Amino acid sequence: MMASSYNAKEEDANHPGAANHAGAGVVKSKKPDNTAFKQQRLPAWQPILTAGTVLPAFFVIGLIFIPIGIGLYVTSNNIKEFEIDYTGANIDNPCYNCAKNFSWNSTAQCVCAVTFTLEQPFESNVFMYYGLSNFYQNHRRYVKSRDDSQLNGDRSALTNPSKECEPYRRSEGSPIAPCGAIANSLFNDTLQLYHIDSNGTLNEIPLVKKGIAWWTDKHVKFRNPGGNNNLTVAFQGTSKPVNWKKPVFELDPEDPENNGFINEDFIVWMRTAALPTFRKLYRIIQKKPSTTPTLPSGKYVLNVTYNYPVLSFDGRKRMILSTISWMGGKNPFLGIAYITVGSICFFLGVVLLIIHHKYDNRNNSADIPN
Repeated sequence: MMASSYNAKEEDANHPGAANHAGAGVVKSKKPDNTAFKQQRLPAWQPILTAGTVLPAFFVIGLIFIPIGIGLYVTSNNIKEFEIDYTGANIDNPCYNCAKNFSWNSTAQCVCAVTFTLEQPFESNVFMYYGLSNFYQNHRRYVKSRDDSQLNGDRSALTNPSKECEPYRRSEGSPIAPCGAIANSLFNDTLQLYHIDSNGTLNEIPLVKKGIAWWTDKHVKFRNPGGNNNLTVAFQGTSKPVNWKKPVFELDPEDPENNGFINEDFIVWMRTAALPTFRKLYRIIQKKPSTTPTLPSGKYVLNVTYNYPVLSFDGRKRMILSTISWMGGKNPFLGIAYITVGSICFFLGVVLLIIHHKYDNRNNSADIPN
């Protein structure tokens, strides 16, 4: 342990700059004052690394990190996940015709059905996600292309959106609500899930559409324009985004708590992803009160109303079914990282212990007089 002491008052008293300068023509020196702070002479403490302190630290880190990593890895592997691609890029895919013929200007709907099999039953709540690949929501101009004041229900921003929304700020002379590139590219595929029983009957799986957005987003960041419960009147004088099939006040007309700017599908999409390959929560399949699995093993059909073309930018679309644990969704990376760091520390501890034991004995032998 190394430390130093000083007397700042004595230094300041002996410093020539403390005296009054004689004459107005004396040039002031640019040299820093002779103080402990400016001359970097403050008391300091520096640990002295010895084998007695370093080796135990390596072993302790290794013994702590390895069990934690194993626990995280096993927990992640116990999460069940199923993923199916329904882009329709290949000719043998059931959605091939929809993918080739559908565009943003298409008026007729295209529906395709994808059959798949679950080898294992899914217990507890099951979360359905949609996934996109090669979609850069993290692009700087894309991220800025929104008006948070408008999304928060500000009346002035509703009629006069931010210039950041260009070129999706106005349409045919009317302000767009919601404006911006993020809202304009809203994911609008409709997914329905059916279970095929032993008799070949299709049983629709109930999908919960509420509770998929963050609480703060739903109740703080996103609000409908106030002063009128009738959203048709509240959004009067505005235009729908260019790529949308219907205006914002018709996203969910059957549920006023899930319509307009507070529609949860819309809110989830507006929280941009950091990477070009991402997934967003679409629906929740709630656990059954009985002991019956939420999704029993067997054959299923995914009905897709194909509204979102992605082949123009070489994108991919997929549907993911997943359970969760106390640590969230399936993510083996964290467990692998803990195991790797713990193993490296433990290995270095063993190597340094051998080196210390070998050379320490040699040094002790050299110190013994003949």
